[in-house]
Amino acid sequence: MVATGLWLPFTHGEAITPATRPALEWLYRLMLILLTVAFFGLFWTRSGQTLGMAAWHLKVEREDGALLTWRDTAIRLGAAMLSWLPAGLGFLWILADREQRAWHDRLSHTRVVRLPR
Repeated sequence: MVATGLWLPFTHGEAITPATRPALEWLYRLMLILLTVAFFGLFWTRSGQTLGMAAWHLKVEREDGALLTWRDTAIRLGAAMLSWLPAGLGFLWILADREQRAWHDRLSHTRVVRLPR
């Protein structure tokens, strides 16, 4: 929300749309992607948890138990997009998978583990 608010002076308070500002829209989208990667990357590479994951006692790690690298983070986030594409089927796959891993877990060689309380 704050990042979007920073664009308002450049758009005079108007929404960024492809019809009104096509070039600015691409920059805006790129900024959102970079912020998403930075957010998850900072948390996952340092502790394996976002604040929400910590509240639920969850941690993401590589298959070998190590913390994710920036490369792992980028692959996991990209693969998560593939999990969303077929109506979220990649996430629902957890219900059928014997290790309860989603498609993006398999593709990025990561897993989410429950931590003791």
